[in-house]
Amino acid sequence: MQRLALAYPQRPLTELLGDLVETQDTLFTLLERRQSPQQARQLHFLASVTSGLLAKASHDLADPHAAMLQARTAVLCADQADHNGLRAWLRGLQSLVAYCSGRYAEAVRYAEMGSDFAFRSNGTTSVWLPVSAARAYAALGNGEKTISAIRAAEEAWSHVEPDEMDELGGICTFNQPRTLYYAADALAWLPSETEQAIGYASRAVNAYADPHEPSWAFGDQAGSHSDLAVARIASRDVEGAEEALSPVLSLEPSQRINGIVNSVQRVHQAVS
Repeated sequence: MQRLALAYPQRPLTELLGDLVETQDTLFTLLERRQSPQQARQLHFLASVTSGLLAKASHDLADPHAAMLQARTAVLCADQADHNGLRAWLRGLQSLVAYCSGRYAEAVRYAEMGSDFAFRSNGTTSVWLPVSAARAYAALGNGEKTISAIRAAEEAWSHVEPDEMDELGGICTFNQPRTLYYAADALAWLPSETEQAIGYASRAVNAYADPHEPSWAFGDQAGSHSDLAVARIASRDVEGAEEALSPVLSLEPSQRINGIVNSVQRVHQAVS
């Protein structure tokens, strides 16, 4: 499970999907057998994480309906595992799916639904949820709540205590580079925050420059470059936008997941 969590942000989905499906099938087969309460909790925890990764896979394949179905299965397993950090992580995942589907009010609602679980766990989801809400608020045009949510996310770092989700690493934890990327993604929606958006996006691009870093993720790197392009277009720096977007357009077809396509479409809209 940890191997898949670590590989997910860095490898093409085609290399991982078979293992994810097989792992989920194995875990549910084990859950059908008699288990001790402690073993059942651990199996439900792992089944929930696996279903969450498959929800992300469905999202990456541009199937939000299947993504939400997998996420709901994961939530049921998280309740059986009684794990607040996992519950919070899944609400963040649902917020992500809703945001990329253009359902911004729903994205805010999912982020807020997970905030109490995140507060109880103190894991990195306590950063992910408010900065996820910030993106949705920005897409809705609410600049004041966007700025407030970004500040809340940055302040949450001082209280983070890694939990079992963070120990899995990879896609199961939220790191500083992703905080910069999400903040840039939010601010790029707001014409009044162009300079701030350029600042955050530039820092995010630098944070994702080294593919050998454990925190590196090709999707978030592409999103950071796209946000920098959007912000530069807003400041009428078209040549700078072209430079920022060039690495995204050179990605292999197997890496052109739904989130990256959405990011490039935002650049197209900004150009228009």
